[in-house]
Formats: sequence, structure tokens, C-alpha cells
Amino acid sequence: MSDVACVDLFCGAGGLTHGLMSEGIKVVAGIDVDEACRHPFETNNAARFINEDVASMRPEHIAELFGSAEVRVLAGCAPCQPFSTYAQRYDVVGSPRWGLLYQFGRLIKETRPDLVTMENVPSVAKHAVFDDFIATLRRLGYHVHQNVVDCSLYGLPQSRRRMVLLASRLGPIELNAPTITRPRTVRDAIGKLTPIVQGGGHPKDALHAASKLSELNLQRIQASRPGGTWRDWPKHLVADCHQRETGRTYPGVYGRMVWDEPAPTLTTQFYGFGNGRFGHPEQDRAISLREGAILQGFPKSYSFIPKGAPVHFKALGRMIGNAVPVTLGKVIGQSIAAHLGVSADIPEGKKKEGITGAARKSLVA
Repeated sequence: MSDVACVDLFCGAGGLTHGLMSEGIKVVAGIDVDEACRHPFETNNAARFINEDVASMRPEHIAELFGSAEVRVLAGCAPCQPFSTYAQRYDVVGSPRWGLLYQFGRLIKETRPDLVTMENVPSVAKHAVFDDFIATLRRLGYHVHQNVVDCSLYGLPQSRRRMVLLASRLGPIELNAPTITRPRTVRDAIGKLTPIVQGGGHPKDALHAASKLSELNLQRIQASRPGGTWRDWPKHLVADCHQRETGRTYPGVYGRMVWDEPAPTLTTQFYGFGNGRFGHPEQDRAISLREGAILQGFPKSYSFIPKGAPVHFKALGRMIGNAVPVTLGKVIGQSIAAHLGVSADIPEGKKKEGITGAARKSLVA
């Protein structure tokens, strides 16, 4: 759809962009404060990466990026950690990063895009900053749709619940309903990848590498079963903190995934066996960086670092775990296409009647 241009704020490694572009939504640029995201964003997507803090972005710059596109889309998936349930236990006053959502609202107010999309953790809706964001959109004349979705119902091989917001000045809009009949499983996604060992990797794919386990954690994963917990282990393997009364209610760490179920929600530390249910279902190791990326919907060939560059688990884990799942990006792209009355799969000249330039101008004037 050459008459649509999207700018992806907080673009990260390009998960949302990759999904949107696969559905014909042209992303002209991605903006992120992390320079390490330049390689994956530009290498895998025909779009420009801008290393800049969204808080310092000028509306004129955004307008220049949109160019003369008939329909302008502004995407802004601000970092989710300040709004997570875990973070709220320690941050009751408000993280400075909450202000990023206000910055997103500022850019919407100053550039007036035709459509807006945002993805975040479900608990974002509990915060006043989110209420203010919605109020700003409605005051500017946007039709707003928000819904918490289980991404596994859209084909992501991961049980990941996310809040998705779509807003349009062109009329009512909503996220497409799920259509799959059977969720994709861990086996579907990574079952055919070459086996590797803990602390090792694949010679032809630097990201198909697993973090090294201590001798104690190696014994622990050998004693673990898919879907089980540390409660299944011999007592001498159980961590001291879990043997205390206060630690007995945390069974979701040191676990293996289950082959024939979707993966649990991936965090930025999914590469560590002790950080959640991130043990491989069968091999005695945590899942690899590549396996994590695939479970986030990225294609197996998605490049995250230049060839020959060192693999830093912490940095790559954060990049992959923070990404908008590509699968969800596709659903958002399909929903935008349906809203505009066009389809990337229908040849030009045979598309359904969409929003014309004159109609758009009358609606956004």
C-alpha cells in the first residue's frame, strides 16, 4: 500500500515493523534510543533507523518522514517494564520512563497522524498516564479501540498477553478477531532446530547458542521434567530460598517448557534456566537466543548482529524479549488494512474501495 506511511517509535529490533511490512504497511522509519537496534532493524527491513530519544523528536521531523503519504500511521510501543506487575511492587510513585507515553501523546498531538497503534503489558491500563493518553486521543477526535489479547490465539507459539490499542481519525477501528483453531506449540516452532549443548552453539548460526550452566544448575535441569517445577527435585538440589516458607509459592522458575504447548511468556532473561520456565523441553540447557527469537515470531533467518560480531546474551536477550512479537505486528497490519478497505494480497486496480485522498482530507482537516 504505497499511499500509507508508518513511523515506528521505540522500534527496537523491528518486530512490529517486520509484521506491518509483511502485511503491506510501509514503514518509512524506526526510532529508538538503542544504537544496537540499528543492525537488526535496517538489515531485515527496508526502512531507515534513527538513533534518537523520542522525547527529543520534533514534530517537523516526523512530518518529513511521513512525506506526502495519503495515510499516516504512528506506532509507539513504549518500554513496558515500568508498567509490569513485577515493577509495580517496587515503583508505586512512578518511573521516569512513564513519561515516554506522554511523549508519544505529545507527538500525536503535534503531528495528527491518521492512525495510531500501541502495544504494551495489560497492566499499563491501571496507570493514570494511560488514562491521560486515551483522553488525549479522544479529545483529538480519534476513535479508540483497546483490548487485551492472548497472542497464542493469533498463532504466536507463546502464551503472551498484551494490551493492543488502535486509534483512527478516519472512523471506528478494531483489532481483527483470532481465526486459528489450534495454537502453535514449542514443538511446531523449534522442534526441528539442530540440537546444541549448554555453553555451546551452532557453527552456522551465532544466535543458536545456549548460556553455560553451573554444575549445580546442570544437575537441576537433568532432574527437571517438562511442565514440572523445582518441587520435583531431590531436596539437596532445591535452593535455600525455596526451602523457606516465603519461597515456596514461586514454582515458575527452574522449569522446562512443554513440547506440545505454547511457550510461557518470554522475558528479557529467557536465556537463563533459573529465570523462569525457560529450560528446553528435552535438551539439558536453557533455550537459545535463536529459539527465543522464533518464539517471538521472528523468522529463523532474522539477523540481530553483524556476521562475526560477539554474542552478548544480556544485550540480545533484552532486544529479543522486549520486541513486539512479529506475529502480533502482522495482526495489527491486517487490521489496519481492513480498516482502510484494502488488502495487500489483492492486485492494484482490483482492491476494495478504500479511503480516497479527498475523503481523508475532509476527515482530518
